[in-house]
Amino acid sequence: MSKTIFMIHGKWGNGDYWENYRHYFESLGYTVLTPTLRYHEQNPTDEPHPKLGTTSLLDYCEDLEAQIRSLDEKPIIMGHSMGALLTQILASRNLGSAYVLITPASPAGIMALMPSVIKSFAAIMLKWGFWRKPHRQSFEAAQYSRLHLIPETEQRNEYANDVYESGRASFEIGFWLLDSRNASSVDETKISQPMLIISGLDDRITPNSIHKKIASKYAPVAELKEYENHAHSIIHEPGGEEIAKDIEEWIIKLV
Repeated sequence: MSKTIFMIHGKWGNGDYWENYRHYFESLGYTVLTPTLRYHEQNPTDEPHPKLGTTSLLDYCEDLEAQIRSLDEKPIIMGHSMGALLTQILASRNLGSAYVLITPASPAGIMALMPSVIKSFAAIMLKWGFWRKPHRQSFEAAQYSRLHLIPETEQRNEYANDVYESGRASFEIGFWLLDSRNASSVDETKISQPMLIISGLDDRITPNSIHKKIASKYAPVAELKEYENHAHSIIHEPGGEEIAKDIEEWIIKLV
C-alpha cells in the first residue's frame, strides 16, 4: 500500500484545511500532499479571481490528475466534501491505490437537494446567475450547515479562513440534471480499489442518507463508517482525531 496520501479540500477551503490530519499522518511516516484547488490560493479578505465563478469540477480534476501522475507511486487519495467528489472522479480514472471520502458530496445520479441542504445553500442558489459567479456562505449559513458541532468560540476563526467558491462547480453538483457536460458523473464500474466513506450522523450539508447512497453506488469496494455526534466539518470537530486513527487502522488492514 502507498505511503503517500494526497488530500483534497472541499468548498471554500484550501490546502491548509488539512493541517491537523497532515501532521497526524506525517507523524506515522506518510508523505502527505495537500494541494490547493485552482483559484483558491486567494487571501480570504481578497476579492475572488475573476475566472473562479466559471471554473468546473473538471478543471479542478485536470489540475489534480496532473499532480498525481507526476508522483512516483499511486497515492491514497483522501477528499473532504466537494474534495471527496473530486476523489470519486479521480478514482474512476484509476489514479489512486485506495480512496477515503470524508462527508462526501454526491455524484450525478444521486439527488441531494434535501431540506437541510436547500437551507444551507438557499442564499446562494436564489441569486440569479449564481452558476457563473464566485460565492461564499454567510457566517449564519456556515454555522447552520457545517460549523454547528465546532465550539462556538472557534466557529468565527474557522469561518475567517473561508475563501470564495466556484458557482459553476456548485451548479454541477446540485443541478447535475441540467449540466450538459455531466461534470459530476462517475462511472462506478471503473473503480476497483478499496474505498472508505466517513459519515457524520448530524451532517446537514451532505446528510448521512446521501452517504448511504454513495456507499451503495460503490458497494463492491466501499465501506461506510458512521459517527454519532459528528457533522460535516468532522476534521475540525471535537473527537476528529479519533476518526483519523480509524482511517489509519483501515489503511493498515489493506496492507
